[in-house]
Amino acid sequence: MDENFEKKIEFKVFGLTIENFSILFGLFLCLWGIGVSYFGDSKSLTSYIPSFIGLPIIIFSYLSIKFKNKKKLFMHIVVTFGLICFLGGLDFVRSAISGNIFLNFWADTSKIMMLITGFYFTYQCIKSFIHARKNKN
Repeated sequence: MDENFEKKIEFKVFGLTIENFSILFGLFLCLWGIGVSYFGDSKSLTSYIPSFIGLPIIIFSYLSIKFKNKKKLFMHIVVTFGLICFLGGLDFVRSAISGNIFLNFWADTSKIMMLITGFYFTYQCIKSFIHARKNKN
């Protein structure tokens, strides 16, 4: 098949392939975890949870670019970490229900960020998978 044709039908998010978007998302999570830990003067490893989720997203997204024949496997691993990000953010709902919202500003801000961005990222990955299946050779 013509390479230019494949590029035309490739799924994009903000003009980026899903693999490149995933790398940026992973970088964002890593920087967020580091930033929250620094600015929040946190001594707890839990403030690095976004970074712990972002690192495998970066690694497996890169591997999906490097090893095209394993792209499907690596991107499924990536979306699994995106889903973990979203599910981790759901802990904010527990804080809200119990009335302990924003007692720890940085932790709850991280949870909201993970909830929203994790959902959006997982949604875009699923759209990418549907797009790939519809355009399968």
